[in-house]
Amino acid sequence: MESKNLHIAKKVVANIARFLLAALFVFSGFVKLVDPIGGMYKIQDYFIAFGLADIFPNIILLILGTGVAVLEFTLGTCLLLGIRRKLSTWLSLLLMIFMTGLTLFLAVTDGVSNCGCFGDVLVLSNWETFYKNIFLLLLAILVFKWKHLIIPFISYKSQWLVSLYTFLYGVGLAVYCLIHLPVLDFRPFKIGKNILTEMSIPDGADLPVYETYFTMEKDGERKEFTLADYPDATWNYVDARTELVKKGFEPSIHDFTLLDYRTGDDITERVLQDSTYNFLLVANRLDKADDSNIDLINEIFDYAAEHGYGFYCLTSSSGDDLETWQDRTGAEYPFVQVDDITLKTIIRSNPGLMLIKDGTILNKWNDNDIPLVDELDPRGLDYSEVGQMALTTDLHVVGFCILWYFIPLLLVMGGDLIWVYHTKRKTRKVSEKDLNKDSSNPSESLQ
Repeated sequence: MESKNLHIAKKVVANIARFLLAALFVFSGFVKLVDPIGGMYKIQDYFIAFGLADIFPNIILLILGTGVAVLEFTLGTCLLLGIRRKLSTWLSLLLMIFMTGLTLFLAVTDGVSNCGCFGDVLVLSNWETFYKNIFLLLLAILVFKWKHLIIPFISYKSQWLVSLYTFLYGVGLAVYCLIHLPVLDFRPFKIGKNILTEMSIPDGADLPVYETYFTMEKDGERKEFTLADYPDATWNYVDARTELVKKGFEPSIHDFTLLDYRTGDDITERVLQDSTYNFLLVANRLDKADDSNIDLINEIFDYAAEHGYGFYCLTSSSGDDLETWQDRTGAEYPFVQVDDITLKTIIRSNPGLMLIKDGTILNKWNDNDIPLVDELDPRGLDYSEVGQMALTTDLHVVGFCILWYFIPLLLVMGGDLIWVYHTKRKTRKVSEKDLNKDSSNPSESLQ
């Protein structure tokens, strides 16, 4: 009796651990899959921390970041459904051993600001991440040790199909968000947010102190300047970086500064307080920006100029890259200097287009989704769908993603239940037939 109770207790513990580990894996993988570019940026941070910056091209880092997200999502689903128990528990244990060691190193060295394990949804410190991974490692050990006690929800015959479908769903979701924009945006520059409001600091709060350093070049000499000693137009802009000098209350947006590329004037308030529409073309690095849809961009600039709307190109590129872009694309719009990390945060596309009014973000488009001129009403954006806020609730998007995953999965599970039922019924009939045959031939039974 004691042995039976112990077996039941182990089974309960194993399945609770399995569900907890699965839930965290699915959540972690999903929030990365909807933002593959963000995952690539975090992998870049890791490589920089290990002194391996610029060794691999971005496409390799993108594949690596997406691969980790797909692995987490697939492992979590396999654990949740109790399928591929041997492989999924092995991989979960190995993954947690690796991640625990990695996060311990990062916590000790403070190589990155945060691990990025939950994307931009939940930001943990390096030590918080390490303690979280210790807990997950313990769960992975329990699940691995008692994997034979995991209760499966799908028969062995259909497990390969479910695991393959889960893998392909993860890849498809990441590709969709890469071609367009993340279906869920957890960053401060989300559609519907007012940039000025997100930059505001409550009365009486301790103010953080930031300093922006501009790298400028003249006659082959490079020097760093601040806003206080910004040089004249004979110096060429090269790069900019913003550093935190003193900690304090940190608003959601704290480094959004727009500097006119020609004059160096701060035009942030002028743009954000403009009651008319403003198009912001975001291209953090012009030398790497896609120019395949440049005709559409130029047409929107012409439309904006015709109706008195603002149009600015926000970039952190050097003067040489800017001139090359102008020569290649025929760009006539004004350019504005903005911090590189801020631009990467605003939109996951290079270039990408954002529409604001009174400082409120009305819409954002990937380079592949830039609206056609036919979608712009000749009377102005007030009469066009493009000029209205494209706001969709996160709950709606999550529900849509769940339906896209679970409807095909439920069909597979339904087919699996039908197959299991018929198999058992057929086996039962064969057993009953053999039993009846033995009963009708006692002599054969004796033999």
